[in-house]
Amino acid sequence: MDTNDPVLSRSELEALHLKFREMKHGINNMFAVIMALSELGQRNPAHLERLAKAVLERTPDIVNQLTAFGEQLGAKLKPGS
Repeated sequence: MDTNDPVLSRSELEALHLKFREMKHGINNMFAVIMALSELGQRNPAHLERLAKAVLERTPDIVNQLTAFGEQLGAKLKPGS
């Protein structure tokens, strides 16, 4: 393989870009909920339990999405794939 050859084809790069955009949108939505609940918690401490629950439930989703994307990207970049 020539070092000047592209590692990914245009279609593979476009697919990864689409996946990245979807993941980014989902993560932004999760953070929007967390931020809204944190603002509610500042105004009314009774909402802090909901905030803690949302953070505990949604954080693993963020980590899973990032991990899956990293694995997908890593698989595309391995030599011979």
